[in-house]
Amino acid sequence: MPELRQSIAQHYHDRTKYDPQTLASKSHSIDWAKQPVPFKEYKIGSDFDLKPYIHETHEVFADNPDAQWWQRLSRLLFCSYGLTAKMPSMGSTVYLRSAPSAGGLYPAEVYVVSRGTPLLPPGLYNYQCRDHSLMHYWESDVWQALQKACLWHPTLENTQLAIVITAVFYRSQWRYEDRAYRRIFLDSGHLLGNIELAGAITDYRPHLIGGFVDDAVNELLYIDSQQEGAVAVLPLADLLDVKQNLPLGRTALPSATEIDYPQIPDGELLRYFHTSTKILPGTTGKLNLPEVKQEKSLEDKYNFPFCQKISTATTPIDWGNNLDELEMNILKRRSTRAYSGSNLTFDELKALLNFTYQPKSYIDQGLDPEPDYFDLNLIETFIVVSGVKGLDAGCYYYAPKAQELRQIRFKNFQRELHYLCLGQELGRDAAAVLFHTADLKTAVAQYGDRVYRYLHMDAGHLGQRLNLAAIRLNLGVSGIGGFFDDHVNEVLGIPAEEVVVYITTLGRPR
Repeated sequence: MPELRQSIAQHYHDRTKYDPQTLASKSHSIDWAKQPVPFKEYKIGSDFDLKPYIHETHEVFADNPDAQWWQRLSRLLFCSYGLTAKMPSMGSTVYLRSAPSAGGLYPAEVYVVSRGTPLLPPGLYNYQCRDHSLMHYWESDVWQALQKACLWHPTLENTQLAIVITAVFYRSQWRYEDRAYRRIFLDSGHLLGNIELAGAITDYRPHLIGGFVDDAVNELLYIDSQQEGAVAVLPLADLLDVKQNLPLGRTALPSATEIDYPQIPDGELLRYFHTSTKILPGTTGKLNLPEVKQEKSLEDKYNFPFCQKISTATTPIDWGNNLDELEMNILKRRSTRAYSGSNLTFDELKALLNFTYQPKSYIDQGLDPEPDYFDLNLIETFIVVSGVKGLDAGCYYYAPKAQELRQIRFKNFQRELHYLCLGQELGRDAAAVLFHTADLKTAVAQYGDRVYRYLHMDAGHLGQRLNLAAIRLNLGVSGIGGFFDDHVNEVLGIPAEEVVVYITTLGRPR
C-alpha cells in the first residue's frame, strides 16, 4: 500500500528545516526599510493609565480597595509583557519586554476582554506596553460572543476578565520568513509562562484555552486575520473572589488534519499553514471528547538496562516573601549573549529542572501546583552536558515523573553543539544544552495539525520557567530557535521521529 501523505504540519516542519546544504541559498538579506513596528496604535478609544499603580508599594493603597484592584491588574500586565528597557539599534530604538522574543521582534499582542466590572467597563482593550496603559477601543459587551467562540468553555461562566494573545505574523516573518511560525509560538509560550507566574504574584489564576473557533475570536477582536490571529485565550479567575472557584475544562482541542494541500510557494507557507490549523465555525461537541490516552508511559522511554539513572530530587528555589524575588526576576530577565565556559554545579542544574518540571514543589510558596499546559505528555526533554560538576559529559534523557536523568550517549558534544546551533558560540560555551522534542506524527494523530501550535507554546512555557530559575540562580540562559534540525537527531542519537522543537542553553554568563 502507498504510504499516506504527510499532514500539513509535518510538511511545514520539513519545509522549514535548516540544513547546511541549503541554508545559504534560502537566506535572504533583511530589508531594514520594511522593518515592522512591534506595537499597535489606535486612533480612536479611551485610555486607562496603569502607570500610577506600578510604582507604588502595596501599603500605599492599603485602605483603597479600588486602587488595590487596579494595582493587581497593572502588575499582572507589566510582569507579563511590560516594557522593561530601551536599547538603540540600527538607528532606531528597540523596546525590550518582560517576555523574551526571537530577534526582539515581539509578534504577540495582548488584549483584555472585560465582562464589565465596577472598575473596568465591558468591551475590548489592547495592552499598550509603551506607556503601560489599556486602550479601550470597543465599548460593547462581547463576553457572550467570547463564550460562544470558545465553545462555552466552563471557565468563562463566572470570570469577569480574559486575556487574549494574538500573533502579528509579519513582525517575525520579516526576518525569519516561513520558519517564523515556529518562533511566533515559542515567543507566545514564553509569554504564557509569564502570565501564569504573574497571576500567582497578583492573585489571579489564568485558565488556558487553546480550543476556540479562530475566525470568531478574530472577528470579536476586530483584527485582520490575514495579518494577525488569536493563539490563546486565558480567562482570569480572581482568587480573592470566592465565587470564581472554577471547574477546569479542556485546554487543547483538535483541529482537522489536512493532507490534500497544493504546492505552496515559499513566502506563502506560513499563512497557509496557520489557516489549516484553525478550528472552523460550526464545531460542536468537541468539549466532550475523551481524554487523550498515551499508548505507553513516558517513564518507560529510554529506560534501558545500561542507562545510569541519576536522581534530580532537590530543595525548591526560594522565591522570597510574597514571591517578591519572582517578580524581580521577571522584570530583570535578559537573554545571555555569551558564556564564560565555566562549569555549573549539579545542584544548580537540579534546581533549574525542579522549578521547570515540578510545580507541586512550590505550592507552599503560593505558586500553582498544576499550571495549565496544552499537553506536556507530548514533550520530551534531552540534556547535553558539557560542563556540569558531578555529571559525566554526554546526552541524558530527563524523566520528569521519576525525577531522574538517564544517560544515553557518552561523549563531550561541545564541538558538535557549536555546529548544530548554526555556529553560535552560545551552543559551544554553554555548560548544558536542553532540547525539547516531540513525536510530531503521533501528536498530529491526537490533535490534528493544530498541535504544532500547542507543542511550540508548551516548549516556550517550559523555556520561560527555565529562564526565570536561571536568573534567580545568577546563571546565564538563552533560547535558540535556529538549528540544523536533522543533524541534532543524528548527533545526539535521538530517534528521527522526534522533531526538535526548541533549544535552551545554560551556563555562566561571561
